[in-house]
This record gives sequence, C-alpha cells and structure tokens, in this order.
Amino acid sequence: MPPRSPARKPRTGARRRYRAGVSFPNALHRPYPDDVYAGEGGEVSAWLRRDATEPEITYRSGGTCEYLATGDSTRGRFGLYRWSFGEEESGPDPHFHRAITESFYVLEGTVRLHDGAAWVNATAGDFLHVPEGGLHGFRGGGHARMLLLFTPGAPREDYFESLDAVGRGAPMSPEERVAFMLQHDTHWV
Repeated sequence: MPPRSPARKPRTGARRRYRAGVSFPNALHRPYPDDVYAGEGGEVSAWLRRDATEPEITYRSGGTCEYLATGDSTRGRFGLYRWSFGEEESGPDPHFHRAITESFYVLEGTVRLHDGAAWVNATAGDFLHVPEGGLHGFRGGGHARMLLLFTPGAPREDYFESLDAVGRGAPMSPEERVAFMLQHDTHWV
C-alpha cells in the first residue's frame, strides 16, 4: 500500500476545481423525479407550522406527538412527526414495516434506537434510516425529542391516536390488535 500523503491545509475562499473537459449540466447518477407541477411561474402554496402549536396528542406518559406534515398534507409523499418522550422510558419493541420506511433524527436527549442488530444510544444530531423490512424500535425518556419521518406518507395519525385511546382504557381484543397492526403495516418480531 502506498504511503499516505500528508493532509493539506484547507484553503480559505477555495473554489471547487473542475476537471478539464467537464461540461454542464453534469451527468447525474440517478434522475430527478418526473415533474408534478405543470404551471409556469410558481405558486404560493407553502404552509408553516409554528413551534408553539399545541401537540395533537399528549400521552398518559407525558410524551407528545406533533403532526408536522401528514401524508394527507404532503399528497402521500411523506409524514413527519415530532415525538417528545415523557419522563419515564417508553417506546415500541423491535418490529418492521413492509410498505414504508421510517427514519429517526434525535433533536435532544438520548434515545435508544434498535438498528436491527442491537439497541444503540443516539443523541442530538444522530440519524437512523430504516428501509422497508428493516427491524427497528425506539425507547426514550427524560423528555428526549426526535423527528420521525415515514415515506411514503401513510396514515400514521390513526395509529398514534388509537394507541393513545387504548393507553387510556379503550378496549382492544387480541384479535382486534392483530388486525389493527396489520392495517398499519406494523409487524412485531
């Protein structure tokens, strides 16, 4: 193996150098998706959810779930939720989804994430992506907070709200639980 060359000092104000003969636009390793918007001049369609908005769900544990962007509001492209844990540790055991991906981004505190092989501690700035079929789980307490991203944007709100209702005493038979989990693409291991 050849010896490593010494590290270069970063240049301030350095420009990116391009190989001679490169033409623009560059070839991409994968294409952009097909156009969705067919208008000519753009449109006013952005929406803002303020941080001070009340959470949609406050669980008995003191944790909350905030619907930042639901599958309905993103035309099924994704669902993004801010999950805040209560003081005591809570969260689901390892499971998988057949039709959706799930990603976790820790905002503050420590969240234990199951990466398919083991439970790992994740802290602010850590990210875990779980493709379809990937085993995963999460547990947190101490008011840790994270973002949950589902793609495509499945109707996870019913899942979160139904579990809240069951946690508050709503009945769910073992048979109903099996059907509920299958309806929401949640497969326990």
